[in-house]
Amino acid sequence: MLQLKSLLKVIDNSGALVVECINVMGGSRTASLGDEIVCVVKRARPIPIETGPSKSGTQSAAKLKKGEVHRALVVRCRMEVRRLDGTYVRFDDNAAVMLNKQGQPLGTRVMGVVAAECRQKRWAKVVSMAPKVV
Repeated sequence: MLQLKSLLKVIDNSGALVVECINVMGGSRTASLGDEIVCVVKRARPIPIETGPSKSGTQSAAKLKKGEVHRALVVRCRMEVRRLDGTYVRFDDNAAVMLNKQGQPLGTRVMGVVAAECRQKRWAKVVSMAPKVV
């Protein structure tokens, strides 16, 4: 369960490292696995400084900067969540994947495990990018 002021790790390559939840979409006070939240970037990757003409055009700059407000999808949370078969799942950290306003992922890769509840809540694009679904 995540609420206002909860800190989450970002597990995609959008440029953000740590985000803080400022709102839960859908009218609830708390967010769980597979829920969409609004968050602010607290820590981001440093932007590389170009010293001369770029020889390799394949370098991707960070898409997100500190202080920007974006939506995110909760893919892991520390508090245990009960599944329909009666089992409980709990992760070591709170983690999210950054989204744009249309609900598409900002990053192109997801580094880390994603909960199976994301597939049940119709987040197939995020689940397909994840290396493992638990």
